Amino acid sequence: MLIKYLEAAMRHARYEILLDDDKYYGEIPECNGVYATAGNLEDCREQLVEVLEEWILFRVHRNLPLPEIKGIKLVIKEVA
Repeated sequence: MLIKYLEAAMRHARYEILLDDDKYYGEIPECNGVYATAGNLEDCREQLVEVLEEWILFRVHRNLPLPEIKGIKLVIKEVA
């Protein structure tokens, strides 16, 4: 389920070229604070995946909810 969530989130990524410094900017709007910049699009995608992974782990660690993306919902459950 986690991989499907990551893939769905990355399909929602938006990219643009920053005209001021010719860098690529990528973000996932559903995941507040998940963004990256890099000199080329492929590096931007790679960094965005890393940021997304860290964001998910942080939210799980803090027991914070994760947004539903394309019908995929990750729910944090307490383990005894």
